[in-house]
Amino acid sequence: MRKIENSELGRLEVAAFKEHPKNPLVLILDDVRSLNNVGSAFRTADAFIIEKIYLCGITGKPPHREINKTALGATESVDWEYVGDVLPLAKRLSKEGYKILVVEQTDVSVMLTDFDPSQTEKYALIFGNEVFGVYEKLLPLAHHCLEIPQYGTKHSLNISVSLGIVVWSLLEKMGLLAVPK
Repeated sequence: MRKIENSELGRLEVAAFKEHPKNPLVLILDDVRSLNNVGSAFRTADAFIIEKIYLCGITGKPPHREINKTALGATESVDWEYVGDVLPLAKRLSKEGYKILVVEQTDVSVMLTDFDPSQTEKYALIFGNEVFGVYEKLLPLAHHCLEIPQYGTKHSLNISVSLGIVVWSLLEKMGLLAVPK
């Protein structure tokens, strides 16, 4: 057994990544305070060839030293846009055919393990503030609220961890973990 060298990984160049077909997910970070969480979201979006990231409210935006430190260049490959107010964005994406998935613990949450995404749908995943979560005003726009099953005392995960779990789970269930052709 040996570790694979970086040169063996078959990484796409940024230009090739930009042209490559994307997986049908967009990420929305609303009022995310931690610039490390933002950078991690970019790395996850790059790793799974996600369509786009929307940064809303007080969420930091590139270029920023703390985002770049965690993103490791993914801010150059992943399409992103800053939108001040998440509410009109969610309405617009819904009209464009995206199913809005709010990642939040609610009285009607569907456990991620029980959610069965369609292979033909596009999804917009909303992740909220580290302390307050997704704002109540967004819940009526959600097609589903997804909750990650947790069994410990905190019932809370860091946004970057939650984002990775949810993205991986959806793509795995949609049969999209292989590199899109």
